[in-house]
Amino acid sequence: MMIRRALAAACAVATVVSLAGCGASEEGKIRIGIKFDQPGLGFKKSGTYVGFDVDVAKYIARYLGYSEDQIVFKESPSKQREAMLQNGDVDMILATYSITAERKNTVDFAGPYFVAGQDLLVRKGDDSIQGPEDLDGKRLCTATGTTSAKNVKEKFAGGVQLMEQPGFAECATALFSGIVDAVTTDDIILAGLASASRGRLEVVGKPFTEEYYGVGIKKGNSELAAKINDAINQMIEDGSWQRAIEDNTAGTGYQPNAKVNPPHATEGEGHDVIATEE
Repeated sequence: MMIRRALAAACAVATVVSLAGCGASEEGKIRIGIKFDQPGLGFKKSGTYVGFDVDVAKYIARYLGYSEDQIVFKESPSKQREAMLQNGDVDMILATYSITAERKNTVDFAGPYFVAGQDLLVRKGDDSIQGPEDLDGKRLCTATGTTSAKNVKEKFAGGVQLMEQPGFAECATALFSGIVDAVTTDDIILAGLASASRGRLEVVGKPFTEEYYGVGIKKGNSELAAKINDAINQMIEDGSWQRAIEDNTAGTGYQPNAKVNPPHATEGEGHDVIATEE
């Protein structure tokens, strides 16, 4: 592992040159796609960017030889992520981006750097929904282009009224106003929304999938995937990963699934995680 790290560190300068030379980033900078509207994960706040995805992105960038002021964060809505990578608008994407077989037809991944589970967010005190088994006839909201939307359509077809919105902030607003009965997406995203609601919303706490968050990169760049994996594994080993989780979910009561977290990053190196179809 130490030899591998040394080799990866030695290649960091080459990575910087490669990224800049291919025109995928502004001169001397790296462009990273994140969400701007997910509290606790990727959130734009007064001109700064905060959240777990942001912390992981900064760690990876430093490992590749970039200082924080050389990072350009770009908003990456769920339905635009593949196009942004294919078009070279960003060098990589960390935006609660689940690794799936379908997505791997058009982009590659490094990671995973986190394993989430799809869960439900409801109004505080609403005990009519205590798990996915209670969704029949309910009005549910999720974001367009997410694995969560596909899961609902495939697993609860006909029994759920699904509203799709551009982002989860819009779903939370619909939940506040009573337009929908619940919001569904990954548990760590819902924890951030619950925290931002100041006690008005709560996570049910019965996840029913496993979502492997990967770092999206342009197809065919296995060398970059290997370097990103080294950065993620080092972040886990030195304790930075755990501190980032704790800092970004403080006060929510959220705990990652210890059976699958922290993960070991091997994606893109011939030892890929099992990609789901969700």
